[in-house]
Amino acid sequence: MIRRHFFLIAAVVILSLMVVAGAFKVLTKTAGAGAGAQAPQGAGGPSGGPRARRAGAGGGGFGGPTMVSVAVVQPRAFEDTIEVLGVAKGRQSVTLTAAATQLVDKVRFTDGQYVKRGAILVELKGAEQDAGAAQAQARLVEAQRAYERYRSLGEKGFSSKAQIDQFEAAYRSAQADVAAARARQNDRTIRAPFAGIVGLSDIAPGALVNPGAPIVTLDDVSAMRVDFQVPERYLSQLREGQSILATADAYPGETLVGRIAKLHTRIDERTRAITARAEFPNAAGRLKPGMLVRVGVSRGVRQSLSAPESAVSVQAENAFVYVLRQAGERTMTEQRPIVTGLRQHGFVEIRDGVRAGDRIVADGLNKIQPGQPVRVAAPRQPGAPPATQRPAA
Repeated sequence: MIRRHFFLIAAVVILSLMVVAGAFKVLTKTAGAGAGAQAPQGAGGPSGGPRARRAGAGGGGFGGPTMVSVAVVQPRAFEDTIEVLGVAKGRQSVTLTAAATQLVDKVRFTDGQYVKRGAILVELKGAEQDAGAAQAQARLVEAQRAYERYRSLGEKGFSSKAQIDQFEAAYRSAQADVAAARARQNDRTIRAPFAGIVGLSDIAPGALVNPGAPIVTLDDVSAMRVDFQVPERYLSQLREGQSILATADAYPGETLVGRIAKLHTRIDERTRAITARAEFPNAAGRLKPGMLVRVGVSRGVRQSLSAPESAVSVQAENAFVYVLRQAGERTMTEQRPIVTGLRQHGFVEIRDGVRAGDRIVADGLNKIQPGQPVRVAAPRQPGAPPATQRPAA
């Protein structure tokens, strides 16, 4: 019983000591905070201690106006064009095929070779056709001699007119047989129908070719043709000989100059568009058949307000710029919706929303908000660092 009361009394004493120690600690921290609040006034004056000064300096550095570059809205010439897509092809292009089923005897070209008109490209085996031609030629000689003999006899009165006509018909038939035999011979020889460059081919001696099977392509690429469709409503603005400009994805930044060679005689009833054929010089051979070409047909030049592309922000279907306005001594930004038009050479046509001479933020639109104060950077001098760059400490 006495031992149980002893442990109870000890627990109460320990709990009391813990409460006293906690209270002492709280009083000590409160006194330290009060002394710390009064110490800076005596040590550093009303402006605060070094830590306060550092905090104040840091806050002023990050909370100041953002520095921006400025562009001025001003008129600029924009060329109104009709932009359409077309596919390039050679002035003349053909895929050569065989007219008969036969084995290849000789291949007389190499891939990518320039060949003249009439040059022999492939020879097929033609032993049977050669023999047929020789036989037809022999029959022709025999028929010719018989006809000439009976014609001579007829002139002397020893042959009738019917006999002479019969042998003349046989002679004419023999001539036709020779022409047919030579045509069959020519079917075994594949020639270039025009001068151009042959493409890649897997044909080789001994290969069997069938009628209509492609053997090799031939393209005249001295000039390229591009067929493109233009909506019917622009028909009055098209004419043969008209100069046009084009670009190709294969040569970014380069402009191709050509002309409209021909306009189709009909308008497509389904698409309500007319097909125009343009020609582009290709002396260097850089344009290849099948290349995608973007054609621009000029509709005239007009003067419109403009802004750099970097100064225009687009969100969904809306576009806007940040116009600078003065609010006392501060320069503020105003988000202004605009109506845009063409985009050419790094500038955007502005049809409505701003006036000529308005100052707008030129770039870095993701760093500013509407109504935010900004600082205008001085014009950058050649070789100088950007205005937003801070000097080294």
